[in-house]
Amino acid sequence: MRRRGERGARQGTPADLLVVGLANPGKDYEGTRHNVGAAAVHLLAERHGARLKGLRGVPALIDEVNVAGRRLALAVPTTYMNESGLAVRPLVRRFGLEDGLEKLVVVHDELDLPPGRLKVKVGGGLAGNNGLRSIRDHLHSTDFLRVRIGVGKPPSRERGADHVLSRPGKRESLELEIAVQEAADAVELILADGVERAMEQVNARE
Repeated sequence: MRRRGERGARQGTPADLLVVGLANPGKDYEGTRHNVGAAAVHLLAERHGARLKGLRGVPALIDEVNVAGRRLALAVPTTYMNESGLAVRPLVRRFGLEDGLEKLVVVHDELDLPPGRLKVKVGGGLAGNNGLRSIRDHLHSTDFLRVRIGVGKPPSRERGADHVLSRPGKRESLELEIAVQEAADAVELILADGVERAMEQVNARE
């Protein structure tokens, strides 16, 4: 069952979880390391019959579905990565999470993890991710949850942008494809059993 509220602040019960997958928009960026977060949200949408569509006044593709009695909101910003907060701020308002950022999950690429490694985290630093920085600046908080998909470090700091904006080779592509599936699994685990349980299971993997 899908539920759609009116534009602006949510009317009624807040979403149980709002999941935002970070990316850059457009075909030029499809398949790049920077877009793995959005890939996980698109996979969740496919699994649960969501249809991500635009909504006037919110720069994101959005839908909300019922999963085992819980309201799961899915979103992919249509802004560029470094302006992700422009989408996340109205999304938080729309889904009634202004006083509950522990129900906001941001799925994103992570340079500090090897390719394909997955970690679930509550709050913390930004690790140089401009999408997270924009979200922090617009929400004035870093208390949201993260599902971090490792894409590995670039050869040098100066080549960081080239690294995340490029498409990986065949072997790494397979690793990231598996990680995207595991990221979707992690979100489902957070929804069903909470973030502590998800961290226990996901973060223990080697």
